[in-house]
Amino acid sequence: MSDKKLQDKQQLNIAIDENVADGIYSNLAIINHSASEFIVDFITVMPGSPKAKVKSRVILTPEHVKRFKKALEENIHRFEKANGIIETNEQQHIPLNFGPTGEA
Repeated sequence: MSDKKLQDKQQLNIAIDENVADGIYSNLAIINHSASEFIVDFITVMPGSPKAKVKSRVILTPEHVKRFKKALEENIHRFEKANGIIETNEQQHIPLNFGPTGEA
């Protein structure tokens, strides 16, 4: 099989819904995991507000979360190479009251 045919066969066509394409702003992420999955909750916290709501939840397998981490690191590296180092400020401690607590 030629390289072109193999490339066409392996190509993945991805569609995005209009609502998803708009995106959701998040300034806090909470990550939990079990033996079989990582759960990432994206939250928008408004200054001065004692409440916040999960805007989106993404569930990943451990293998995919490791690939995601690598992709993030590579993209951050390219961004900083083009735009300079991303400065991070120490976050204030936010006491979280998030969902039910686990019981044994």
